[in-house]
Amino acid sequence: MEHTVENKNDFTRDWVSSSRFLFYLKLACILGFVLGGCYKLSEHRYKKPKVTVPESSLYSPKYK
Repeated sequence: MEHTVENKNDFTRDWVSSSRFLFYLKLACILGFVLGGCYKLSEHRYKKPKVTVPESSLYSPKYK
């Protein structure tokens, strides 16, 4: 008489739990890439230079 032991935690046999795991893994990877990209964009954002504007070209110009 042979006894077979069935492994219920087998990743390759149970497609429901494996597809759920892969879905959450993909979701975590996408979220990580998006957050990492946002962090890098905010870290290297364009810094506005201080521009000197002549007084004669202002909205209300000042002449000598």
